[in-house]
Amino acid sequence: MASMKLGSKTDGFHRDGKTWYCTTGLPSDVTIEVGEMTFNLHKFPLLSRSGLLEKLIEELSIEVGSVSVLKLNDMPAGAKAFELIARFCYGIKIEMTSLNVVSLRCAAEYLRMTEDYGEGNLIVQAEAFLDEVFGSWTDSIKALETCEEVLPYAEEIHIVPRCIDSLAMKACADPNVFNLPVAGQTGAQSQRDVILWNGISSSANKPQPINEDWWFQDVSFLNLPLYKRLILAVESRGMKPETISASLIYYAKRYLPLMSRQSSFDHASNGNPWATVSIPSETDQRVLLEEIVTLLPKKKGVTSPEFLIMLLRTAMVLHASPSCRENLEKKAGAQLDQAVLVDLLIPNMGYSVETLYDIDCAQRMLDHFMSLNQNAALSTPPCIVEEGQFLGGPDTLQPLTMVASLVDGFLAEVAPDVNLKPSKFEALAATIPDYARPLDDGVYHAVDVYLKGSCNMLGL
Repeated sequence: MASMKLGSKTDGFHRDGKTWYCTTGLPSDVTIEVGEMTFNLHKFPLLSRSGLLEKLIEELSIEVGSVSVLKLNDMPAGAKAFELIARFCYGIKIEMTSLNVVSLRCAAEYLRMTEDYGEGNLIVQAEAFLDEVFGSWTDSIKALETCEEVLPYAEEIHIVPRCIDSLAMKACADPNVFNLPVAGQTGAQSQRDVILWNGISSSANKPQPINEDWWFQDVSFLNLPLYKRLILAVESRGMKPETISASLIYYAKRYLPLMSRQSSFDHASNGNPWATVSIPSETDQRVLLEEIVTLLPKKKGVTSPEFLIMLLRTAMVLHASPSCRENLEKKAGAQLDQAVLVDLLIPNMGYSVETLYDIDCAQRMLDHFMSLNQNAALSTPPCIVEEGQFLGGPDTLQPLTMVASLVDGFLAEVAPDVNLKPSKFEALAATIPDYARPLDDGVYHAVDVYLKGSCNMLGL
């Protein structure tokens, strides 16, 4: 982690309960209250570095003579930041790191610690260190996470967009070229012992190529607003939509427990990165899911129907907005030829549950698929020469034949449901045109299962 040491004097501060004292031997002539903490300090070191404190001390000195008590209730990052700033004003050693530079920079702006109040003042020092932070992926991540504590100050002085731009640039770069870190790997691990002989690296520990998902885990710790801005930034820089979709999947599975339960997602690659994640409230999960849906790349085929339908199931449970559910149904429906039977078996979440699985949802996805594909198929009409084979347009008809097989399998699966109305069964079956079924065995089997179930219900 990058760091910068400021000041030269040894520590002259000590704390007693909620009160800080500066042990210079001189009596304190100003008391500054920041939240619940009190700082008994001296006017001159403070007003010589801070425009705000100079103004406030002068105003109080006019009113009440030599006794000055100041309250800094709006201090960015509170007493923790002010303690470091007080040390800086006294010339006492402090260490600036990627974890405190944002709060120090915001506090310095608030206190007006410009070059008008001493050369090498805190604003200039913090800005110089921020430039160093932005050169490192790990330090940029840490700095961005700390921006949350000091909003909106970090926005006003453009630290948040600079952090995001730094991360977006690195996420879009080739990690193998720029030697970027791998998530969950320490510096010592990333520079493993390399055996050298006459300056030549042995083949025993050759660095392994880094996958495009190397940054997913690191950015998954960001809150939703910051993560969203980062995704929009990498998209604007031309990142492949497949990579963006994969990051969204990772993020969704981290914070939506229902997503992880539905999948066989492998947590073992980096231990279990979800082990310490607190589960968001249902409201927060709903907001997150709806945002994830808006961020999904629009390009067809980039996001798998399996994930889209998992999102759809979760959206139903969380009572996401109708527009969100409709969006997911259309995205999944457009790729129905890539789905498998288990994807369509969506439990019925309606208030008046009639059937075990959501037949209406399957019908809507199928209708959307047909609206996109039927016209293309009709433009190349097939000619059946023998059962199970087409002459002409096989590429155009392949998605339709795949969906026909999927629907027939779905019909056979839901056919035993005694609550399935004949009209809904027939509507699903009839949505697939006859020419899309090279064989009728599947639909005949589904009809047979449905009729047997109906006869059993009637006791025939």
